[in-house]
Amino acid sequence: MKAYETVDGSEPPRSRKCRNICLAVTAGTVVIVLILVVLCLTVFKAKDPEITVNSVVLRNLQADFNVNKFSVDVNITLDVHLTLKNPNKVGVKYTNSTASLNYRGELVGQVPIGAGKISADQTKPLDITLTVMGDRFLGKTQELLPDVVAGTIPLDTVAKISGKVSILGIFKVHVVSTTSCDINVYVRNNTIGKVCTYKTKL
Repeated sequence: MKAYETVDGSEPPRSRKCRNICLAVTAGTVVIVLILVVLCLTVFKAKDPEITVNSVVLRNLQADFNVNKFSVDVNITLDVHLTLKNPNKVGVKYTNSTASLNYRGELVGQVPIGAGKISADQTKPLDITLTVMGDRFLGKTQELLPDVVAGTIPLDTVAKISGKVSILGIFKVHVVSTTSCDINVYVRNNTIGKVCTYKTKL
């Protein structure tokens, strides 16, 4: 007679108990995995963070004509008020990023956006100041003078933030949120007009 058989050939109680425990553990593991999957696809599903330009304020504008060189020196300072909204049920960590200012395709100003963390369902202000000194326009002198004479300097600004969403401490989803604005600086009355677009990539 084998050690694991009873007299009547049936499975001993200890063996049945071990089998039942294994089945229970397996079933419990499957249930937990299913619950985690459902939570990841519903409640904790990674959503797009939203970076919004609330306002762009022209703090300073100086346009001085240089008659001898037949050119113009322009200094511009813009205060850009951003908000970063996290619609997720978990926090988002974002890395060091940048905001840039361009004139007719050429970079004329840039400012860093420091790394940080935004809590679940939080909206966080991110205020930056973009300053453009006259020497940054040197490569576009031929375009700048006619623009100033016409009364409008076309600029565009781009702010980009990269981060990660950690779901249940297991899954990490990379996200990139970008906002861009076309800005017209009106020289004659020191005002601006803007049109902004937003893009988020998971």
